[in-house]
Amino acid sequence: MSSTPTESATGLSHRQKRRVLAKLAFVVAGTLSFFLSVYLWFFTGDELTAIYVGLWVPSLFALGALVASPEGER
Repeated sequence: MSSTPTESATGLSHRQKRRVLAKLAFVVAGTLSFFLSVYLWFFTGDELTAIYVGLWVPSLFALGALVASPEGER
């Protein structure tokens, strides 16, 4: 398997690396949002803010899927 100039030692092109990093960033943001929501609900008692922050989770995951999808699949 010969590598092209745009591929690294891992076999991923620059565009593929950016897509993986974008997916990772949105998964981390959604997970942090979930844990923040749980913290707000159980430890501060601020239920409305916890619900608001909890609604970020599916929104972040959906946005991440849109942003990280290949151009041909949109």
